[in-house]
Amino acid sequence: MDLYPLFNSLRIAAISSVIVFFGGIFFAYYAARLPRWVKGLLDVALTLPMVLPPTVCGYFLLLVFGLKRPLGQFLAQWGIKFVMTWYGGILAAVVVAFPLMYRTARGAFESFDETLAYAGRTLGLSDSYIFWRVRMPACRQGILAGAVLAFARALGEYGATSMLIGYTPGRTATIATTVYQLWRTNDEGGAMAWVLINLAISAAVLLVVNMLERKQKRAVKA
Repeated sequence: MDLYPLFNSLRIAAISSVIVFFGGIFFAYYAARLPRWVKGLLDVALTLPMVLPPTVCGYFLLLVFGLKRPLGQFLAQWGIKFVMTWYGGILAAVVVAFPLMYRTARGAFESFDETLAYAGRTLGLSDSYIFWRVRMPACRQGILAGAVLAFARALGEYGATSMLIGYTPGRTATIATTVYQLWRTNDEGGAMAWVLINLAISAAVLLVVNMLERKQKRAVKA
């Protein structure tokens, strides 16, 4: 059994999760402090991939990064191609997983008791110190839950990934695209094996999310 799809899926999910983690925290922190109407517009722009069909997201990515498009041609001159490359899967995963991290982190920041930050400023603490030593620890459960959900979404991504990087064994194959290809070629045994692997990983991710939610509830009661 070729384990490349598992390795490639975990690699894409891990790298995209790191990007989404920091990007989601950045936008969520500043969005939570914006006026309501600005926040509403930003929410629409940042969470649109969450409601669009993944294939539509993939189509838009092809419109921007396709090799016949200006940006795609420019990047190709520097040896950067997102079409039919494994790291193109990172781009697709970031686009579809980002809204989960952003919305979860924003909710965590909005529930933060700002009086703690005000108290820190009266003690002469910098905003950077308050963010990393006060705000982030208080919001960590929600932020970690968002990161885990984003990882799970990136791991199971199919629509945008198949549009952008396709399926090439040993190069761009992921668990999701491999399941489809094996099913399409009537290899139901092979497809079921990958389905079971994906189910096991997804179940483990959900267990982690549930544990984080229980910890957050206990912390609120305390």
